[in-house]
Formats: sequence, structure tokens, C-alpha cells
Amino acid sequence: MAVTDGGGGPGSARATGAPRRRLLIAVVSVAAALAALLLSWNVMFPYAVGERQPLPFSHQVHAAARQISCLFCHDGADRSPVAGIPEVAKCMLCHRVEITGFPPIRELRGYYERGEPIPWVRVYRLPDFVYFNHEVHLAAAVDCGRCHGDVRAMDRILSPQVIDMGFCVDCHRANGATVDCLACHR
Repeated sequence: MAVTDGGGGPGSARATGAPRRRLLIAVVSVAAALAALLLSWNVMFPYAVGERQPLPFSHQVHAAARQISCLFCHDGADRSPVAGIPEVAKCMLCHRVEITGFPPIRELRGYYERGEPIPWVRVYRLPDFVYFNHEVHLAAAVDCGRCHGDVRAMDRILSPQVIDMGFCVDCHRANGATVDCLACHR
């Protein structure tokens, strides 16, 4: 009389379950890899997201590759509530001589010659009842990336998180800043 230990010999339930288990593991692994790829798509191809702008301005080129400070273009940030967007004349400081034949730079030159501002599409907008001051945050050494994300890795700007009251209050609490309602609601 033969005694089996249920060890998975030929014809046992374990022997037939092993290929199914391997197949299931393979399917789950492929699904996880695809999910990771889809979730990282915005990181890998940031130009594919964000607001479409009238000119294909790349923060990745200007802030990362050329190492231009945020404050060079957004020069209001350290001295006023509003960071500001540079005038076309500031862009032309470099682009009078830099890649002048590139079609978007020719468009830029057209705005400059006509004396027109570039109609940039606003990315960040707070409700009218919220007061925010860039100058105060920079004076407190809050890194721009805390709210704006890693702009140096972006072509088109994409807000990395929802900037709402919860986001701001959590940051204020974590950094010992005021959570008095009148600090932001005036």
C-alpha cells in the first residue's frame, strides 16, 4: 500500500497548481509594470501634460540646463506678493542672439516687435478670497518646489498637487507658521 505525503508528485493538486501560480505571478507582474509605467508617464514625459502655452517655453531647458534662477524671470517673488511673469523684453535679453532661427523664437521676436505681451495661460490660480504672498514665503526660506514641484524637470508647468486650504494649513503646521484665518483670508 502506497502512502502519499501530499508533496506534489505527478498528478497531485500541487503539481497542476504550480504552472497556474507562475502564470498568475507573471500576469500580476506585467500588470504592475504597466501600472507603474502609466503612473510615471507624467514624470517621464512632462511636456505631454500641463497647460498648452502660446509658445513652447521649457522650464527644463531654462531652469535646469541653462541654470537660470527662478527669480531672474519671476523677479517679483522676493519683493512683492506676486511672482510675476517676465516681459518679452527680458526674454529678448538672451534671444536676440540665442537660437534666433528657431520658429518659436521668431514668434517671440514678433511679440517683442509689436510691443505685445505673450498671452501665457495661467497655471496657478487661487480663489479671490485667498491672500498669498511669495515674498513672505521666500523670506521664510520655503523652497519654491514645495508648492510648484521640481520645475527644473518640467517643460510645461504642471501643478504637482492640489494647492488648497488643507495643503497650506498642513504646511503651516509642519513648519510652525501661523494658522490664523486672517493670515490668508483678508
